[in-house]
Amino acid sequence: MTPIPALVAAPATVTAAGATAPPRPVRVLHAARRPALVLVAHGSRDPAAGAEIARLVDRLRAARPELDVRLGHLGLNAPLLPEVLDGLSGPAVLVPLLLSRGYHARVDIPAALAAAPQVTGTVAAPLGPHPLLAEALAARLAEAGWRRGADGRDAVVLAASGSRDPAAALDTAEQARLLALRLGVPVHPGHVAAGGRSVAETVARLAAEGRRPAVAGYFTAPGDFARLAAAAGAPLAAAPLGAHDAVVRLVLDRYRTGVPALLPTAA
Repeated sequence: MTPIPALVAAPATVTAAGATAPPRPVRVLHAARRPALVLVAHGSRDPAAGAEIARLVDRLRAARPELDVRLGHLGLNAPLLPEVLDGLSGPAVLVPLLLSRGYHARVDIPAALAAAPQVTGTVAAPLGPHPLLAEALAARLAEAGWRRGADGRDAVVLAASGSRDPAAALDTAEQARLLALRLGVPVHPGHVAAGGRSVAETVARLAAEGRRPAVAGYFTAPGDFARLAAAAGAPLAAAPLGAHDAVVRLVLDRYRTGVPALLPTAA
């Protein structure tokens, strides 16, 4: 992202009567008021999840040391999002570490922002679906030893948490399509908690059809859901997305997309 310059004024103009008009403000932010980047994680009781999210925060701070990067949780872990927002004032872009639309993205996060009037903020879109997530998922599969065979029997199950929200199911299906384009093999959504056919059922169906299924962990970090997906019976299961470089780039892209909404309007 191009650094945001200091607030400057356009050159003064001369009116028809010869008087000098005051300079016009320009729609830029002072560097000191660069919007904070607030990551919003779901929260988990699994220490491995917290460690992986902390690694992602560290990578973001290393990539953009000039940004004020903070982390808030929707539950289970401290600090909670309202506490993080209470400690802020001025502009901020909230980036949900969520992989689809749903209640958290639509209701919980905007409500927390609305309860912090001292923060001039905007909520970015969830991370998924996105081609950069397909890049990260493909890399995790390769790290686990997955290679596309020449016999055309390979298939992948995109293991997601699942949601009763129809928009979330659409987002997961779109991410499966993007991953299929990248891998060149069929990719089928599977769910751990809700939202459709389970990961285990999808793996079993593909195996019964003579396919060779592998599981791609469509989770932001390790945890119970990732372990359940890995134990669903596939010969190979990949690690969650975690702090992959493509995820770092996607978070920064979501931040960059949110910044223009915070620029002051011209007088």
